[in-house]
Amino acid sequence: MSFYKDFIWVYILNSEINKGVIIIDYNKQIEKISNYFKSNEKTIDNFKVGVELEHFVIDKDSLKTISFYGENGVGETLRELESMGYNATYEGQYILGLNKGKKFITLEPGSQFELSIEATINIKELENEYLDFMEDIIPILEKKNQGLMSTGYHPVTKIDEIRLLPKKRYDYMFNYFKTRGTHAHNMMKGTCALQVSLDYKSEEDYRRKFRVTNALSPVLYALFENAYYFEGEVCVRHNTRAYIWENTDTDRSGVVEGALDKDFSYKRYAEYILNRPPIFIYQDGKEVYTGNQKIKDVFDPDNYKVEELEHLLTMFFPDIRTKKYLEIRMMDAVPYNLNFSVIALLKGLIYSEDNLDTLYDYTKDISIEDVNNAKTDMMKKGLDAKLKGESLLDIGKYLVKLAKKGLPDDEVHYLYPLEEMLDNGKNPYEITKDNSKFGKKEALQWCLLNNIVVNK
Repeated sequence: MSFYKDFIWVYILNSEINKGVIIIDYNKQIEKISNYFKSNEKTIDNFKVGVELEHFVIDKDSLKTISFYGENGVGETLRELESMGYNATYEGQYILGLNKGKKFITLEPGSQFELSIEATINIKELENEYLDFMEDIIPILEKKNQGLMSTGYHPVTKIDEIRLLPKKRYDYMFNYFKTRGTHAHNMMKGTCALQVSLDYKSEEDYRRKFRVTNALSPVLYALFENAYYFEGEVCVRHNTRAYIWENTDTDRSGVVEGALDKDFSYKRYAEYILNRPPIFIYQDGKEVYTGNQKIKDVFDPDNYKVEELEHLLTMFFPDIRTKKYLEIRMMDAVPYNLNFSVIALLKGLIYSEDNLDTLYDYTKDISIEDVNNAKTDMMKKGLDAKLKGESLLDIGKYLVKLAKKGLPDDEVHYLYPLEEMLDNGKNPYEITKDNSKFGKKEALQWCLLNNIVVNK
C-alpha cells in the first residue's frame, strides 16, 4: 500500500481560529473505530433492548405543534418536570434535556419530545419506565390543553411554521442541510420515529444482524408506516419518512454501502464513517463546524476522547446505525401499545439464534438493489409492495410468527396488537385513513398518548 493511502495530510482544527498541519494514519483511524465496536460486544446472557420514542407536543384542539418557546412552551414543560425531581441539562439559559433513573428526555430540532429508556433485558421493564413517564408528563400537558402525539410526520403544522430549537448543534445541521436534500429540514423538524437498540456478541454476529435488518428494512418501514398527513394535507404517497430520508442527505442516510456483503465488518462501517462529513465535531469541549470536511480529515486517532468518537457516530442516520449497539431506525412513531410490538418483534427475531439463522437464509439472495427497489415500490403501494416476490404485508405476518417462537412466554402478548393489525391487512397509515372520514382530529385520536393516563 502506498504512503498516500496509508497516511493523509490534513488540517486539524486546533481551535476555531488556528489551524495546524499534521499527518494522520488512515489505517489507525479504522483500527480505533473498529476496536470501539469490538469493545462493546456482549455475551448472550447480557443482551439487552433499548428504545427511543419520539413524540410531537400538540394543542389538543387544533393539533398544531407547541413551540419550545413561550409561557406554555415545551421549555416550560421541561421546567415543570425538573421541579418533580428530574435532573436538567441546560445550554445557556435554555433547559434542553432531563433524566431521572433510567429515563432520558431530549428534544429534537422542532421540539419533538424524545424519551430514551436505558436498555434492559425484559420488555416489561421498558414498559414500566414508559408508563411511569406518561404518569408524570400527561397531567402537566393536560393542564395546558396539550398532548403527546405519536405519528411519523406532523399532521397539521407546516415545516416553515416550526421554530428551530435553541441548540448550537441544530443550527449547524440546519445551515449545512440547506445545501443538501430537498427535505432535510422536514426530517429535522417534522418527523418522529421509534428506534430500537440491539446488542451483538461478536463481529460475525454483528455482520449477520446487520445484513438481516438491512435486508428487511422495507418491511419494517411498511409495517409501522404512520404518516397519513403531510404538511397539513393527505399525503400523496406512502411511507413519508422513508421518502424524506431519501431526500435528506445521501452521505448519511439509506442503506450503508456494502451492508449486505458477506465480508461486511467493523472495518467496513468504520470506512463508511471516515469517508463522510460529520458537519461539526467536539474539540476540547467546544463545537467546531467542519462543513464538507470528512471525518478522516478531522479525526486524530492518537488524540481523542471516547465521547468525541461517539458524537461522530451519531452524525450519520442510516437505516441501521452502529454505535455501542445496532440501532434499528426505520419505524415511524406509533401509539401505545403498538410501540411495544415493535420492540417485541425485533427482540424475538434477532435475539433468537434459530430465528436469526432462518432470516439469514431467507435474506441471503436479497441485494441492496432489491431493497431499494422495494422501498420505491413501498412509497407507491404501501403494504402491497413486494420484496422477494412477496408482499410486505405477507412478509410481516411471517415475521410475527417467527418472533412469537423467539420470545419468552411472558412477552409474546406484546405482539398481539401488531398481529391483529396485520391480520386485518392494515398498518397505522391505513387505520388513520379509515378513520379520516370522521375528520382529521378524530382520525388521529388513537395516536394521542394522553389517553393512556386520562382514560386509565
